[in-house]
Amino acid sequence: MSKKNKKQSPQQQKPAQTDTQSSRPSSLTKWFNKITTTYPTALIITVIIIGYAVFLFGGGLFSAVNGVSPSAYANNRFYFLYPSISEQFLADTVISVMLYLMGFAGLLTIYQSTKNANKPRQAYMLLLVGISLVLLSYIFLEGAINIKMAGA
Repeated sequence: MSKKNKKQSPQQQKPAQTDTQSSRPSSLTKWFNKITTTYPTALIITVIIIGYAVFLFGGGLFSAVNGVSPSAYANNRFYFLYPSISEQFLADTVISVMLYLMGFAGLLTIYQSTKNANKPRQAYMLLLVGISLVLLSYIFLEGAINIKMAGA
């Protein structure tokens, strides 16, 4: 075949791009297609679910709905924790969320210690760190609840 015959006829050529595709730069189109076709990994989904659960456990929904104040200064005393079980300050939420995260980090550390069976020293240290984090978070959460129940 000659070179003239190898050229495609106008009917065989690719169809023209639409106005929306031709108006966007190709790098923006590639970026848009990449964003719209990607799916989140299992790790990202897990982190989002755990973050949402900790937010709910810590009282974040209560704080968001009721519009609580950050803390209070009354009777020449500064209060981080609201002296009642039925109400809370924003600091209550932040403190409880941090303590729940500390406990969850302890549970993850305990889980990681089980993966190091061939390194007993490292497994034992991770186990001790995990147990201490879980116990500290439990003790501090119980202490916060006792402060709130005492009313002062």
